[in-house]
Amino acid sequence: MLGDKIRSIRKAKGLSINKLAKLTDISLGYLSDLENNKSKNPSLEKLEKIAAILDVTTDSFFKSDNDLYDSKSNEASIDKKEKALYETNEFKTAEEAMQFILKQPTIMGYGGFDINKMSDEDLVDFANELLNQMKLISYKYKK
Repeated sequence: MLGDKIRSIRKAKGLSINKLAKLTDISLGYLSDLENNKSKNPSLEKLEKIAAILDVTTDSFFKSDNDLYDSKSNEASIDKKEKALYETNEFKTAEEAMQFILKQPTIMGYGGFDINKMSDEDLVDFANELLNQMKLISYKYKK
């Protein structure tokens, strides 16, 4: 449950409930009720304060421990791919290209193309061309 997850993350970070209360400016009683699953509907504002102090995202409170581990592994993998892209300035695989295109939601709305119908080679070429165009535009706005 939500309270159990908050308590677990707080303890893993080495914070006492008193310290969390002071840092978030949320009453100790409310935090205690929250961690004991007595407070059923915490506001998003309070969850965001708690998440900020615990250095996690609010969705971490709703994930299982396995999801958190998988998420951290996935983030590390993505970081490696993005670092490789930065070093090579081009996409090597269709998977990398697809991830890049899907992270650019406005691109999907223009042109009438369907990336699901593109070959892997076309997908890589398309993503590399988008990347090149973004580089060209960035020169104009560098300050």
